[in-house]
Amino acid sequence: MRTLPIDDRLFEYVLAQGAREHPAQAALREATRTHPRAGMQIGADQGALLALLVRLLGARRTIEIGTFTGYSALAVALALPADGRVLACDISDEFTRIGRPYWQQAGVAHKIELVLAPALQTLDARLAAGEAGGHDFAFIDADKASYDAYYERCLALLRPGGLIALDNMLWGGAVARPAAAGDADTAALQALNAKLHADERIDHALLTVGDGLALARKR
Repeated sequence: MRTLPIDDRLFEYVLAQGAREHPAQAALREATRTHPRAGMQIGADQGALLALLVRLLGARRTIEIGTFTGYSALAVALALPADGRVLACDISDEFTRIGRPYWQQAGVAHKIELVLAPALQTLDARLAAGEAGGHDFAFIDADKASYDAYYERCLALLRPGGLIALDNMLWGGAVARPAAAGDADTAALQALNAKLHADERIDHALLTVGDGLALARKR
Protein backbone atom coordinates (compact mmCIF):
# COMPACT_ATOMS: atom_id res chain seq x y z
CA MET A 1 0.00 0.00 0.00
CA ARG A 2 1.23 3.46 -0.89
CA THR A 3 0.69 6.51 1.26
CA LEU A 4 -2.72 7.97 0.44
CA PRO A 5 -2.64 10.98 -1.90
CA ILE A 6 -3.47 14.09 0.13
CA ASP A 7 -5.72 16.68 -1.48
CA ASP A 8 -6.73 19.93 0.24
CA ARG A 9 -9.97 18.52 1.64
CA LEU A 10 -8.25 15.53 3.22
CA PHE A 11 -5.41 17.67 4.54
CA GLU A 12 -7.91 19.97 6.25
CA TYR A 13 -9.51 16.88 7.78
CA VAL A 14 -6.12 15.74 9.09
CA LEU A 15 -5.51 19.15 10.65
CA ALA A 16 -8.97 19.21 12.22
CA GLN A 17 -8.84 15.68 13.64
CA GLY A 18 -5.15 14.95 14.12
CA ALA A 19 -3.41 18.15 15.19
CA ARG A 20 -4.16 19.59 18.63
CA GLU A 21 -2.79 23.12 18.72
CA HIS A 22 -2.28 25.53 21.58
CA PRO A 23 -3.92 28.88 20.73
CA ALA A 24 -0.43 30.42 20.47
CA GLN A 25 0.53 27.82 17.86
CA ALA A 26 -2.51 28.61 15.73
CA ALA A 27 -1.84 32.33 16.07
CA LEU A 28 1.81 31.92 15.05
CA ARG A 29 0.81 29.81 12.06
CA GLU A 30 -1.56 32.56 10.98
CA ALA A 31 1.07 35.24 11.53
CA THR A 32 3.46 33.33 9.28
CA ARG A 33 0.91 32.41 6.61
CA THR A 34 1.51 35.48 4.44
CA HIS A 35 5.27 35.62 4.99
CA PRO A 36 7.24 35.49 1.71
CA ARG A 37 8.96 32.34 2.96
CA ALA A 38 5.94 30.76 4.64
CA GLY A 39 6.72 27.47 2.91
CA MET A 40 9.64 27.04 5.29
CA GLN A 41 7.27 26.51 8.22
CA ILE A 42 6.26 22.98 9.16
CA GLY A 43 2.58 22.07 9.17
CA ALA A 44 0.44 21.61 12.25
CA ASP A 45 0.34 17.86 11.61
CA GLN A 46 4.12 17.67 11.67
CA GLY A 47 4.23 19.81 14.80
CA ALA A 48 1.84 17.38 16.49
CA LEU A 49 4.09 14.47 15.49
CA LEU A 50 7.22 16.16 16.86
CA ALA A 51 5.42 16.90 20.13
CA LEU A 52 4.26 13.30 20.44
CA LEU A 53 7.77 11.97 19.76
CA VAL A 54 9.21 14.28 22.41
CA ARG A 55 6.67 13.06 24.94
CA LEU A 56 7.27 9.40 24.04
CA LEU A 57 11.00 9.90 24.57
CA GLY A 58 10.46 11.60 27.91
CA ALA A 59 12.78 14.25 26.49
CA ARG A 60 14.16 17.09 28.57
CA ARG A 61 17.03 18.47 26.49
CA THR A 62 16.38 19.04 22.79
CA ILE A 63 18.06 20.72 19.83
CA GLU A 64 16.59 22.51 16.85
CA ILE A 65 18.60 23.45 13.75
CA GLY A 66 16.62 26.06 11.80
CA THR A 67 13.94 27.90 13.77
CA PHE A 68 12.44 30.28 11.16
CA THR A 69 9.46 31.98 12.88
CA GLY A 70 9.46 29.53 15.75
CA TYR A 71 6.53 27.14 15.25
CA SER A 72 8.50 23.91 15.65
CA ALA A 73 10.36 25.24 18.69
CA LEU A 74 6.99 26.18 20.20
CA ALA A 75 5.52 22.74 19.49
CA VAL A 76 8.47 21.00 21.14
CA ALA A 77 8.65 23.40 24.10
CA LEU A 78 4.97 22.84 24.85
CA ALA A 79 5.60 19.08 24.93
CA LEU A 80 8.54 19.34 27.33
CA PRO A 81 8.26 19.12 31.12
CA ALA A 82 8.75 22.24 33.23
CA ASP A 83 12.52 21.73 33.37
CA GLY A 84 12.83 20.92 29.65
CA ARG A 85 14.90 23.04 27.29
CA VAL A 86 15.14 23.66 23.52
CA LEU A 87 18.48 24.81 22.11
CA ALA A 88 17.20 26.70 19.04
CA CYS A 89 19.89 27.44 16.43
CA ASP A 90 19.27 30.02 13.73
CA ILE A 91 21.02 32.94 12.05
CA SER A 92 18.06 35.27 11.48
CA ASP A 93 16.94 37.73 14.10
CA GLU A 94 14.34 39.01 11.60
CA PHE A 95 12.57 35.67 11.25
CA THR A 96 12.86 34.44 14.84
CA ARG A 97 11.61 37.79 16.18
CA ILE A 98 8.20 36.95 14.73
CA GLY A 99 7.79 33.90 16.94
CA ARG A 100 9.13 35.15 20.25
CA PRO A 101 5.89 36.88 21.38
CA TYR A 102 4.01 33.62 20.79
CA TRP A 103 6.54 31.72 22.89
CA GLN A 104 5.79 34.23 25.65
CA GLN A 105 2.04 33.91 25.06
CA ALA A 106 2.25 30.14 25.47
CA GLY A 107 4.32 30.49 28.65
CA VAL A 108 7.30 28.54 27.31
CA ALA A 109 9.79 31.26 26.34
CA HIS A 110 11.93 30.31 29.35
CA LYS A 111 12.33 26.80 27.88
CA ILE A 112 13.78 28.05 24.57
CA GLU A 113 17.42 29.14 24.35
CA LEU A 114 17.73 30.90 21.01
CA VAL A 115 21.29 31.17 19.73
CA LEU A 116 21.73 33.40 16.69
CA ALA A 117 24.91 32.06 15.12
CA PRO A 118 25.93 29.48 12.52
CA ALA A 119 24.55 26.20 13.84
CA LEU A 120 27.76 24.23 13.36
CA GLN A 121 29.58 26.79 15.49
CA THR A 122 26.95 26.44 18.21
CA LEU A 123 26.95 22.63 18.11
CA ASP A 124 30.75 22.41 18.13
CA ALA A 125 30.81 24.71 21.15
CA ARG A 126 28.37 22.45 23.00
CA LEU A 127 30.46 19.40 22.18
CA ALA A 128 33.59 21.17 23.38
CA ALA A 129 31.75 22.03 26.61
CA GLY A 130 31.23 18.33 27.31
CA GLU A 131 27.58 17.99 26.30
CA ALA A 132 28.07 14.87 24.16
CA GLY A 133 25.43 12.26 24.99
CA GLY A 134 23.41 14.76 27.00
CA HIS A 135 20.44 15.44 24.71
CA ASP A 136 17.30 13.46 23.95
CA PHE A 137 15.96 14.84 20.67
CA ALA A 138 17.04 16.94 17.69
CA PHE A 139 15.08 18.44 14.79
CA ILE A 140 17.03 19.46 11.67
CA ASP A 141 15.33 21.87 9.24
CA ALA A 142 17.90 24.28 7.81
CA ASP A 143 20.24 24.60 4.81
CA LYS A 144 20.30 21.25 3.04
CA ALA A 145 23.95 21.24 2.01
CA SER A 146 24.92 21.16 5.71
CA TYR A 147 22.46 18.44 6.77
CA ASP A 148 25.13 15.73 7.00
CA ALA A 149 27.31 17.90 9.23
CA TYR A 150 24.32 18.76 11.44
CA TYR A 151 23.39 15.09 11.62
CA GLU A 152 26.87 14.05 12.78
CA ARG A 153 27.00 16.74 15.47
CA CYS A 154 23.51 15.94 16.70
CA LEU A 155 24.27 12.24 16.77
CA ALA A 156 27.26 12.96 19.00
CA LEU A 157 25.17 15.19 21.28
CA LEU A 158 22.36 12.64 21.66
CA ARG A 159 22.19 9.91 24.28
CA PRO A 160 21.69 6.29 23.19
CA GLY A 161 17.98 5.96 22.45
CA GLY A 162 17.75 9.62 21.47
CA LEU A 163 16.06 10.62 18.24
CA ILE A 164 16.92 12.90 15.32
CA ALA A 165 14.14 14.09 12.99
CA LEU A 166 15.21 15.57 9.64
CA ASP A 167 12.74 17.58 7.55
CA ASN A 168 12.51 17.94 3.74
CA MET A 169 14.13 14.59 3.06
CA LEU A 170 11.95 13.99 -0.02
CA TRP A 171 12.53 17.55 -1.31
CA GLY A 172 9.34 17.77 -3.33
CA GLY A 173 10.11 14.43 -4.96
CA ALA A 174 13.42 15.64 -6.40
CA VAL A 175 15.45 13.04 -4.46
CA ALA A 176 13.90 10.26 -6.59
CA ARG A 177 15.33 11.77 -9.78
CA PRO A 178 18.95 12.35 -10.85
CA ALA A 179 20.13 15.66 -9.41
CA ALA A 180 20.64 18.34 -12.03
CA ALA A 181 24.10 19.76 -12.50
CA GLY A 182 24.71 22.35 -9.81
CA ASP A 183 21.76 21.25 -7.65
CA ALA A 184 23.76 20.87 -4.46
CA ASP A 185 20.71 20.65 -2.18
CA THR A 186 19.16 17.66 -3.94
CA ALA A 187 22.52 15.90 -4.21
CA ALA A 188 23.17 16.45 -0.50
CA LEU A 189 19.79 15.04 0.50
CA GLN A 190 20.18 12.02 -1.79
CA ALA A 191 23.58 11.28 -0.28
CA LEU A 192 22.27 11.65 3.26
CA ASN A 193 19.24 9.43 2.62
CA ALA A 194 21.58 6.72 1.36
CA LYS A 195 23.88 7.24 4.35
CA LEU A 196 21.03 7.00 6.87
CA HIS A 197 19.73 3.83 5.22
CA ALA A 198 23.12 2.16 5.66
CA ASP A 199 24.16 3.72 9.00
CA GLU A 200 24.43 0.96 11.60
CA ARG A 201 24.70 3.50 14.42
CA ILE A 202 20.96 4.19 14.14
CA ASP A 203 17.51 2.72 13.61
CA HIS A 204 15.98 4.52 10.65
CA ALA A 205 12.67 5.27 8.95
CA LEU A 206 11.89 7.64 6.07
CA LEU A 207 8.29 8.88 6.24
CA THR A 208 6.05 10.66 3.75
CA VAL A 209 5.06 13.32 6.28
CA GLY A 210 5.14 16.89 5.01
CA ASP A 211 8.04 17.13 2.58
CA GLY A 212 9.53 13.88 3.90
CA LEU A 213 10.59 13.26 7.49
CA ALA A 214 13.51 10.98 8.32
CA LEU A 215 13.76 9.56 11.82
CA ALA A 216 17.09 8.31 13.17
CA ARG A 217 17.19 6.67 16.61
CA LYS A 218 20.68 6.44 18.09
CA ARG A 219 21.50 2.90 19.10
